[in-house]
Amino acid sequence: MAEEKDLFKYDEDSIKSLDWREHIRLRPGMYIGKLGDGSAPDDGIYVMIKEVLDNCVDEHMMGYGKHIDITIEARTVTVRDYGRGIPLGKVVDVVSKINTGAKYDSKAFQKSVGLNGVGTKAVNALSNNFKVESFREGRTKAAEFEKGILVKEYKEAATQETNGTLVTFIPDDTVFRNFHFIHEYLDNLLWNYCYLNAGLVITFNNKRYVSKNGLLDLLKRKTNEDELRYPIIHLKGEDIEVAITHNNDYGEDIFSFVNGQYTTQGGTHQQAFREAFVKTIRDFYKKDYEAADIRQSIVAAVAVRVQEPVFESQTKTKLGSQYVSEGGQSMKNFIADFFAKELDNFLHRNQQTAEALRKRIEQSEKERKELSGIRKLANERAKKANLHNKKLRDCRSHYNDELPSKNKEEFIVTKNKTTIFITEGDSASGSITKSRNVETQAVFSLRGKPLNCFGLTKKVVYENEEFNLLQHALNIEDGLEDLRYKNIVIATDADVDGLHIRLLLMTFFLQFFPDLVKQQHVFILETPLFRVRNKQETIYCYDETQKQAAVKKLGSKPEITRFKGLGEISPEEFGKFIGDDIRLQPVILEQGEHIQNLLEYFMGKNTMERQEFIIENLRVELDLVEDTI
Repeated sequence: MAEEKDLFKYDEDSIKSLDWREHIRLRPGMYIGKLGDGSAPDDGIYVMIKEVLDNCVDEHMMGYGKHIDITIEARTVTVRDYGRGIPLGKVVDVVSKINTGAKYDSKAFQKSVGLNGVGTKAVNALSNNFKVESFREGRTKAAEFEKGILVKEYKEAATQETNGTLVTFIPDDTVFRNFHFIHEYLDNLLWNYCYLNAGLVITFNNKRYVSKNGLLDLLKRKTNEDELRYPIIHLKGEDIEVAITHNNDYGEDIFSFVNGQYTTQGGTHQQAFREAFVKTIRDFYKKDYEAADIRQSIVAAVAVRVQEPVFESQTKTKLGSQYVSEGGQSMKNFIADFFAKELDNFLHRNQQTAEALRKRIEQSEKERKELSGIRKLANERAKKANLHNKKLRDCRSHYNDELPSKNKEEFIVTKNKTTIFITEGDSASGSITKSRNVETQAVFSLRGKPLNCFGLTKKVVYENEEFNLLQHALNIEDGLEDLRYKNIVIATDADVDGLHIRLLLMTFFLQFFPDLVKQQHVFILETPLFRVRNKQETIYCYDETQKQAAVKKLGSKPEITRFKGLGEISPEEFGKFIGDDIRLQPVILEQGEHIQNLLEYFMGKNTMERQEFIIENLRVELDLVEDTI
């Protein structure tokens, strides 16, 4: 009993003081959100790049430096700006002393992104190697660190380099396990910086990024001009810029930004935009349209500049500011006033656009009313199906549920790990269910192959039992605001049938809930194809090349197992593949690739283009086989 009490003792020895570096490394989630391996756009390795880039962009915003150069070679990241350069006497301090920086002076950095002096310190502490070098007025100063510990400080010296700052770092692979950079995520990140800072030129591995027309360019890149219901509306004012259009897709696609920061989780400015747009439209047409009908199929972007913005976390993905400046207007009134004047004036001056917008809204209204009856019946069927027992083996924590027993940091980490695996058949779902983490991982079991829903209306979502139950499990019937899981993982066999099921599920998501893919919630689970083992060692291989390497390593004719389906992998083994070392392949839409064109190509009638693609790639595969033989 005495030993048990000692476990809970609370005295002077229980109180610990950590330095800045130790605290960041012990609680990285507080500083960069989730860790991850790079398979999601909000993983820590991308946040680290952002923290460095934010400082570069802040210099540009204040008129210093029009170029930023970025290179990534293997796992080494290098960022060079051409701003004023860090004051040489403070080069070490600004990357290693918490609450040290220039951004506490609101006059110098009134509308900056980073205001708390933490960003580069977190990058430093979470990097295997970190080097910072400042070039300023013909002089230079540099310092090197390892996991936040200063290992070398260079003496100040003369230089011919242009003013600016150079930062090089390698993320710590003990913190970010098996990490890799996905260039599509970086591509989006860099384009967003350019859209929000017209004239800024960013070079990434010799690719040039620049925008002349701001958010207008953003929407042009995110949409297919042929599918737009009317030309993009582009409006600019003091500290605000918006771009708006509608297409034929389902859902809302709204990109929001604050002081150059992409707020992926929205916030007060995005909500104010949604409300102001609805009110202005109702006032202009003098009709009380449903808000959902007005915003259905909208594609829009809003960017605001706010004095000393307040974000809900260090990663700055959700704005919490209620006011645009100290003693100024509320965010809600600021955006509402802008819309009431600028959008209203635009629609009065552009009657053709106004008429096209009205028709889009009334089409959404008609579709909603047609669905109302069948939707009610489908919801009743979902309840009768006893969803949580038959189709869904739920987890204990959810992406948007409150966790009163957790502190805020633990809640953020938990909700970012919440995952639902969509699989087919009892054996596969059984293996995942037995090996999953019940706190954060759920399993949804399909019965057979889903329907090919390409070209069908949303009515099929309610009429088809599998689709109806799946949308209820995800809680996406009315949009993504109440999405119950951060990650939606398609877990199917690596055979023809499994790939077909994967394609049918992707068609369902892209056809009716494209925002799930656009906002990077959908992944493919990668599981090993082979197990190669002898009495001393077991190696799991994900392709033929890895298998050959494993056979060579183990020698003496090791046992080789080919997993034909997920159900053949034991629960004990499966736990290794959906735990800390889980391999997720993100589903990414390439820029300029329109959803309906994509679905038509893969899921429409057998087009000549698809036949030619299959034949041509079959020839390539045969050539490779012949070369191997």
